[in-house]
Amino acid sequence: MPIIECKICSKEFYGKPYHIKIGYAKYCSKKCMRIGSRTGKFVKCHSCGKEVYKTKKALRVSKSKTYFCTKSCQTKWRNSVFVGPLHANWKDGKHSYRSIMFRCKVPKICRLCKTKDARVLAVHHMDHNKKNSSISNLSWLCHNCHFLLHHYKDIEKKFLEIN
Repeated sequence: MPIIECKICSKEFYGKPYHIKIGYAKYCSKKCMRIGSRTGKFVKCHSCGKEVYKTKKALRVSKSKTYFCTKSCQTKWRNSVFVGPLHANWKDGKHSYRSIMFRCKVPKICRLCKTKDARVLAVHHMDHNKKNSSISNLSWLCHNCHFLLHHYKDIEKKFLEIN
């Protein structure tokens, strides 16, 4: 009975003579066989430093050449790198006036008709300059009043008197 030593874990196991002859009896189990057939390499996770195995294809296909152990580590890295101008949806930072109104906790009420339905409210720039997003230049208006304000001068005068 031929007893052979596993190439991975050094455990001794019985190998059939024919398998030894054709070169199959190298590993004691399927687990050791999978480990022995690996062709990639171990790399460190870019976020946490943990060792992680990557296949040759994963190493070749990576555009950033940064590797991660889990999706959560990858997401943490992506959220720290792709912010502001590097984010795919970045639009010069000019469209942040709505979030300014939310952060300053300005009550969501139309300045003209006093409607409180947040679904129909829009932010209006009082000086009509969209680049001027100071809180003193912004106010909530419903879509109807916003349209009227931009198309009728007497409504605009009334609005300026209120503010």
